[in-house]
Amino acid sequence: MYLGVDIGTSVTKAAAFDEEGALLAVEARRTRLDNPAPGRVEQDLEDVLGSVGEVARAVVAKAGAVPRIVGITGQGDGVWLTGPDGRAVRPAISWMDSRAAPIVRRWLAEGEIEKSFRRTGNAMFPGAAGPILAWLDAEEPASLDAADTAGYCKDAVMRRLTGVRATDASDASLPFLDPWTRAYDTEVIDRHGLGHRAGLLAPVADPLPVGELTAEAAPLLGIPAGTPVVAGPFDLPAGALGSGVVRPGDGHLIIGTTLACQVLVDTVDTGGEPVGMTLATATPGRWLRAMPAMVGTAALDWVLGLTGATHEALDGMLSASPVGAHGVGCLPFFSPAGERAPFLEPAARASFHALTVHSDRTDLTRATCEAVAYAARHCFEAAGLGGGVATCGGGTRSAAWLRIFADVLGRPIRLAPQPETGARGAVLAARLALGEDVDLAAWTAPVAVIEPDPGRAARYDELYARYRCLVDGARLGWSAA
Repeated sequence: MYLGVDIGTSVTKAAAFDEEGALLAVEARRTRLDNPAPGRVEQDLEDVLGSVGEVARAVVAKAGAVPRIVGITGQGDGVWLTGPDGRAVRPAISWMDSRAAPIVRRWLAEGEIEKSFRRTGNAMFPGAAGPILAWLDAEEPASLDAADTAGYCKDAVMRRLTGVRATDASDASLPFLDPWTRAYDTEVIDRHGLGHRAGLLAPVADPLPVGELTAEAAPLLGIPAGTPVVAGPFDLPAGALGSGVVRPGDGHLIIGTTLACQVLVDTVDTGGEPVGMTLATATPGRWLRAMPAMVGTAALDWVLGLTGATHEALDGMLSASPVGAHGVGCLPFFSPAGERAPFLEPAARASFHALTVHSDRTDLTRATCEAVAYAARHCFEAAGLGGGVATCGGGTRSAAWLRIFADVLGRPIRLAPQPETGARGAVLAARLALGEDVDLAAWTAPVAVIEPDPGRAARYDELYARYRCLVDGARLGWSAA
């Protein structure tokens, strides 16, 4: 039996798989997001670690077996500051946090974001480690002084479980990794005024950090000390691997809190608009060109909450409003941190247009779901999608929304094995890192394929063109604000 743990932004999940990849058991626990001030989002490492223990123990009990290997994945970006004992020196600053937005705006104006992108293929946004570290260096230097590591979520958990202080190439990619050498680019670090803090960056373990569960941490997971534990890649690449994205040109769509659109590539392109991520995978010569938009299921959650509707009613509501939502349109940029892909604009904000007194909540809901699908198409165009698309994430529970995605993208969508595709990817990555033979095709066979409807796809081509015009106009306004 194999145990995969996926530490999401608001939910920690664990899943057990047998040798052939069949799901044996799954468990989830919500974790706390703290908002100490407007635009600030933080998490407590002890709360997160406790959730990891709860889901792991529950899954092991359900499966009735001891795992041979534990694979860990989790949310990326943000900054998780820990000291020499592996404990947090302050609450973790989430990737959703926007306190560093003024720094990003300054770096944009000075051309530093573009200069870094031309070297790394990664564009920083307010929740990325670079701007957050710069903010901490200016506003909370004592926190950095007390830490020995400025790492990421899964790395902080890995350290507490095994004592291993390391990260992997995927998490290290944004913002400081040289994609070709797979080492930190000191020039980029220095140019952002963080050379004196470079020692806080965890060593990059290639292909992945590997350790053994310590005697101290074993009771937390309820499994024997000495069990191999492998950290990484973080949730975007883990989800792609768990969805069977292994051929260059193929795409992966995560319909979750983040709308993550990524394409597996075998070359690094640092041209074009400086936006998105170029994530090194565990395989040298393979990268994920990722466009993780800030839009996603959070936009739908907001609209459903505003209108008093439930997620269980979503498919019915989408059926009650036609393609195009009776003319109602939406720009789905609801995050207070703005947008990071397929364009970088901290000032981006959401809006509805073409509303009348005849518009109802089904139109608002459909317009939002369509807009998120348009955002996915925009991201995939920027990432260079050339093949098929596999998908996973909480949003895939709605069959009607999946049909909208297929029609807007105009191509079939493979539904990855559900649930816990990220945990599946973490286990696959762990087994490969430890040299085990794995039947990737069997482990990642799609459970369904959603075909686009030609008539609806043609109509969505027209509506998508309108969406792009509205986005272009809004970007001019946001930039001038």
